[in-house]
Amino acid sequence: MNSFKCATLQDNKAYEVEVESATIRALPAFSIVGMASQSIQESKDRIKSALNHIKFKFPPQKVTVSLSPSDLKKEGSHFDLGIALLLFFQKEEITCKDYYIFGELSLEGDVRSTTSIFPIILYLASQKKSLQAVVPKSLMKKISQIPNVKAFGVESLSEAISFFKGEQKLEQSSEFFYKNTLEIGKQKYFYKREFELDFKDLKGQERLKRALVISSAGMHNIFLEGSPGCGKSMAIKRLRYILPPMSMQEMLESNAYECLEGEDRDLTPTRAFRSPHHSSSKPSIFGGGSIKSSAGECALAHNGILFFDEFPHFSKSVLEALREPLEDNQILISRVNTKVKYKTKFLFAAAANPCPCGNLFSETKECRCSELEIKRYKNRISEPLLDRIDLYVQMSEKFENVETKSSEEMFDEVLKAFVFQKNRAQGEFNAKLSEKELEEVVKLDNSAKEVLQKAVQNFGLSHRSVFKIKSVARTIADLENSEIIKKEHILEALSYRRR
Repeated sequence: MNSFKCATLQDNKAYEVEVESATIRALPAFSIVGMASQSIQESKDRIKSALNHIKFKFPPQKVTVSLSPSDLKKEGSHFDLGIALLLFFQKEEITCKDYYIFGELSLEGDVRSTTSIFPIILYLASQKKSLQAVVPKSLMKKISQIPNVKAFGVESLSEAISFFKGEQKLEQSSEFFYKNTLEIGKQKYFYKREFELDFKDLKGQERLKRALVISSAGMHNIFLEGSPGCGKSMAIKRLRYILPPMSMQEMLESNAYECLEGEDRDLTPTRAFRSPHHSSSKPSIFGGGSIKSSAGECALAHNGILFFDEFPHFSKSVLEALREPLEDNQILISRVNTKVKYKTKFLFAAAANPCPCGNLFSETKECRCSELEIKRYKNRISEPLLDRIDLYVQMSEKFENVETKSSEEMFDEVLKAFVFQKNRAQGEFNAKLSEKELEEVVKLDNSAKEVLQKAVQNFGLSHRSVFKIKSVARTIADLENSEIIKKEHILEALSYRRR
């Protein structure tokens, strides 16, 4: 009996499905079993028409197609091509068991792409060392970017039949090479040296740029506060271009999430950047849905940046719910019909004015806000949330028309620290390490221990604050390629704490 592999999406994951068929002597009928959705049931008419177009006579028997496992709900019209091939080769033995077959059929037998095929293959590629797939030819350019996937492109049902008969060779995906590749140990990392937005455009602000390099090198959360027009949003929008290189696993994960939400994006080592408006609803930020869960901005920012501009203007419920994904690097969306867990390992960036009118820090403009208005404005952001932010920078409003660091120079600093981290076999960025993992890489000299102890006594630092200071100091030491954290590293880390 012939069979082939396919896959279906459920709860934002791809599950493997084995498809097989059988004919029995009975009244002519065509049924698909195995919790097939309406889109799969409708494929029966498309398949009959496509087979009729190539002069194939549908067997005058009962045809049953089984989708296994039967307790998994399947949906999507990409099962069409494989089912049609099974029916055509019902009386012949062919070697299609090792192939994943995807494609929607037109009534004339043309093979079309669907929005779910690319994210399914992305997800399967992140879970398997290698796979062979027959896919619509229109997808070949995108699929050739995925490593360990041997894909064959078809334009029609007749082409697919000729391929499995051994009568025709198909266009095969070629291995895709990235221009900039970094190999450390046995792991490869990819990056771009193209800076669409450059920090050269941001004049002065050297303290800010130093903080952004530290933030990028360790994936530390950062909060910028300053007068309107001082360059807060401008700086954060440039931050994504100096983030560290990505492994293939990270690229596949990030792109799979975005493709699941219908965003057509090539596989790229440029990290995600999500910047929702402050009026966004809670489900749009964290994900949800009563029947079918959709990823929110937190999941789409995985391995990249989530930026909240006008930070205090987000709703209180959104700000308080943000604490879990920042702390645990994941979020669980629970509904009656579905429970979905998303990874949320992102760099959180926020920007805000110091008061409702924005002029509290200004040396040239007068602040029009009362003390009560300023207090209410600042109280919108709770202390537990601020405690989860590693770096705080109060920005200067002065414009300095001087030569300043470019994005390329800043990225080179980040790259140097990244290599230093990976050479000590560190799996995660400093900001994403657990407490136990951080203690293994934090080595303080005596003067650094004394400074940290005095800071705990004088400022009443919480346990989490001490953890954050050690994490930031570890990144600062990495930027200098120092295995030992010294006094000056701790002092600089302390200077970025919000008072």
